[in-house]
Amino acid sequence: MENFRKVRSEEAPAGGGAEGGGPGSGPFADLAPGAVHMRVKEGSKIRNLMAFATASMAQPATRAIVFSGCGRATTKTVTCAEILKRRLAGLHQVTRLRYRSVREVWQSLPPGPTQGQTPGEPVASLSVLKNVPSLAILLSKDALDPRQPGYQPPNPDPGPSSPPAAPTSKRSLGEPAAGEGSAKRSQPEPGAADEARTA
Repeated sequence: MENFRKVRSEEAPAGGGAEGGGPGSGPFADLAPGAVHMRVKEGSKIRNLMAFATASMAQPATRAIVFSGCGRATTKTVTCAEILKRRLAGLHQVTRLRYRSVREVWQSLPPGPTQGQTPGEPVASLSVLKNVPSLAILLSKDALDPRQPGYQPPNPDPGPSSPPAAPTSKRSLGEPAAGEGSAKRSQPEPGAADEARTA
């Protein structure tokens, strides 16, 4: 593949199966029409995704949100769902894992100047079909069926997992901290001990 470069990457058409293939079909077919769908990509900024997701879920009409990502974006998808679960307590979660077919089109690089080759020759292209993992996480304010695979109940304690840090006092370098004495210990000079013995 060192003589080829990737031209484009596109999702291959679904050929039936578990995904259905129709518009709007996905891992959650019975989803309410007002649900927000966040497509997380490899280059997406988490702060931008979370700002929109938090604002959307703050509206009373929005009852559910779906984060979905595939390939290298799956870890970012999990991160977004976990951040939102910490920000909004009481969210029910269902996670679905599936595979998505992606077609990559590669073109050959133009060779260097060689004898016997005309400059107007067509470049060769190569098409590769890959199956990449895809993750979809549904977060809902309403209770979901706990018997379905991938269900997680709401966290009973949405607080941080680590204890809060002790407050720190602001002080400049060289100042004693609270509780420390301001008196310095007097240390004898190195030669003073020898003089005291001889005297």
